[in-house]
Amino acid sequence: MLIGVPQEIKIGETRVSMTPSLCRRCVSLGAAVLVEKSAGLSAGFTDAEYRRAGASISSTARKVWQTADIILKVKEPLSAEYPLLQKGQTLFTYLHLAAGAELTKVLLKKRILGIAYETVKATDGSYPLLKPMSQVAGRLSIQIGAYRLQSQLGGSGVLLGGIPGTMPGHVVVIGAGNSGAHAVQMAVGMGARVTVMDLDMRKLEALDAEYRGRVVTLMSNPANIEHEVADADLLIGAVLIPGARAPTVVSRQVVKSMRPGSAIVDIAIDQGGCIETIRPTSHEKPTYLQHGIVHYAVPNMPALVGRSSTMGLTQATEPYLAMLVEKGIEKALAENSGLVAGVNTRDGQITCDAVARALGY
Repeated sequence: MLIGVPQEIKIGETRVSMTPSLCRRCVSLGAAVLVEKSAGLSAGFTDAEYRRAGASISSTARKVWQTADIILKVKEPLSAEYPLLQKGQTLFTYLHLAAGAELTKVLLKKRILGIAYETVKATDGSYPLLKPMSQVAGRLSIQIGAYRLQSQLGGSGVLLGGIPGTMPGHVVVIGAGNSGAHAVQMAVGMGARVTVMDLDMRKLEALDAEYRGRVVTLMSNPANIEHEVADADLLIGAVLIPGARAPTVVSRQVVKSMRPGSAIVDIAIDQGGCIETIRPTSHEKPTYLQHGIVHYAVPNMPALVGRSSTMGLTQATEPYLAMLVEKGIEKALAENSGLVAGVNTRDGQITCDAVARALGY
């Protein structure tokens, strides 16, 4: 089995899908690894390190794509990579197909076995490959939001932690899953006033117990959203349904009610976003102003901390990749229902319910 590791080409992407350590593990299990030249440099890994771990280095992306049995990536293929996909190839990466109709058509046409990190399930029903990047994005969202509130960047000039004698900034987090919970943790740590909303009372109870009254927990409903968002200095959209398109939970009218210069960071943008006024941005141009509100919606936000994100992601993917190498693709899928849950496309068909519903298949 040959594993191909191409360099990520999405704007501002610094992560890589395989570390030298993971490479060494795969080689020890009998796989060959072909890494595109400089694929790991942005995350701090040199070609020499990959060679020492047993990989071969390719000077071109084309060779990696054309010869590999499994393409291991971080982000979904972009249009420039569509022609490089080989018929019947296995692709193991974040796919986010619910917001990627064109990519889905390509995967179906080329009969790609598309295994999406974001829908692989653990035995307890959690999503172990989605978790580390959700944690990174959640923590970064507060860091980014605090920065975007600065006056010289068009923000309202609010300091989230405030100072004695002034009110701290109000952070509203909608969604109390992994990303939302980590956003809450960072916001509390900065001294902000924090309100978190979710439909799952158990998640709210857990946060209430953890922070002992320092965080306001509310059920996520239109009335609460309308009231709290209007008072927010920073709104974090963290609503995620794995594999499915994110539901719109904050309307344009509610966004208009926010104070000028307030900021929105939508972590759910990979799945279409959960704020009506949101649209994808990039690391080159991360924000735009709409209705007087600063909007930030970079789909590959964790690339801002490429090394930490790479380490977190590859630690999570290692057991599944090792399984594919050791047992072979068919046997691994036959024996592991959690890995099967990650299969989004196979033999020209969509095999994930949420993706099929989102795209009308």
